Amino acid sequence: MTDHAAPRLLHGALSAADRSAVDDLLRRAAAHDGVEPLSEQFRLALDAADALHMRSEHGYAGIVLPPAGGGAVEAVVDPEFRGNGEGALLVAAALGEARHAAGGVAPQMWAHGDLPAASGLARNLGLERVRELLQLRRGLPPADASAVPLPPVPERDDVAVRTYAGPADDAELLRVNNAAFSWHPEQGGWGQQQIDDRTSADWFDPAGLFLAFDVADPSRLLGFHWTKIADPATGLGEVYVVGVDPDQQGRGLGSLLTLVGLHHLAHQGMSEVELYVEGDNVAALATYRGLGFRSHAIDVAYR
Repeated sequence: MTDHAAPRLLHGALSAADRSAVDDLLRRAAAHDGVEPLSEQFRLALDAADALHMRSEHGYAGIVLPPAGGGAVEAVVDPEFRGNGEGALLVAAALGEARHAAGGVAPQMWAHGDLPAASGLARNLGLERVRELLQLRRGLPPADASAVPLPPVPERDDVAVRTYAGPADDAELLRVNNAAFSWHPEQGGWGQQQIDDRTSADWFDPAGLFLAFDVADPSRLLGFHWTKIADPATGLGEVYVVGVDPDQQGRGLGSLLTLVGLHHLAHQGMSEVELYVEGDNVAALATYRGLGFRSHAIDVAYR
């Protein structure tokens, strides 16, 4: 193993020089690995005032403390400088700092794409595979003429679906999100900041955020579907988040909202759509596979 300087711990938003270096590193790694090295949560943290970062000579690790508690780490090393121990040193330092920042709770390390190098590093550090996040995809007609047709949106006289009307909808969005994802380390425990981060993002389109209300009680949100145009250049859309109030389960709302969003993305000219779902979420997997989604990639969390 080559001797390496200890990684530097950085607080807050990255400096212009560090941000430029990290952006270059992320581009090189994505081109080499065929998968983005950082998730959206960690990309947002690059500019967050309360973020923690580790920088090594040829690598970067982000440390995030999700609203629901605990800590998480994602890391990347320049493809030209892998295999000499720098990645292990960087990740070990980041995991130690994440544990300290989370009050002693063991953090998760996310590895995108389930690449052999990441699984080997995890074994060397004594980490265990604890979660799988599946990426599913399906083609969208008419942009993809070979895609399986979308089922029509069912007509409902008990549910009214409309698009996001602005901040007045945020309280109900937060209520349903946090009830639906109370178990989820990243999606649960949201506050207004998490909503604001996304509604102010370049990709956000209020016409692509669908809200379902009960006709009998139009003030109470039943569920929602955020859609996202993930890559306009390639025609890739995303089922960003689908959430249903647990008290309203069994009404077919997840399938209804997913279909509304898929038709919207198809009308926007997207040729393909992706989504992420926990590998053990049997009900959601059944819904999505029934709508024509197939496995595309796997992200893995180690602890």
